[in-house]
Amino acid sequence: MVTDPIADMLTRIRNALRARHPQVEVPASGLKREIARILAEEGYIKGYTFLEDGKQGILRLYLKYDEEGEPVLQGLKRVSRPGRRVYARRYEVPRTMGGIGTTIVSTSKGVLTDRECRKLGVGGEILCMVW
Repeated sequence: MVTDPIADMLTRIRNALRARHPQVEVPASGLKREIARILAEEGYIKGYTFLEDGKQGILRLYLKYDEEGEPVLQGLKRVSRPGRRVYARRYEVPRTMGGIGTTIVSTSKGVLTDRECRKLGVGGEILCMVW
């Protein structure tokens, strides 16, 4: 049993990048699917697909590497955890690496990036930071 499914997803991605795998599979959920959508939209991964397995489903993420074979996604950090939730108001949503990276936030308007939060004027739970 996994107590923090999002941290598990980020660790699987981190491990697959270090091993230079072309793809990684994680158990699916609605929140993980939204995180994968943001990673794809921001250009950190090539894309993702949802595979039906008769249970909860599987998310297959296609990892992205540059011309030299280095991963495009350099770092992933889980911020809010089950033991310590981290929330931010609309004007407190942090920038990752001075705006180079992306902060993923769960808001009342859905899962958004830090830039979308500032544009819409909403805050929420800081899920993770990627760069």
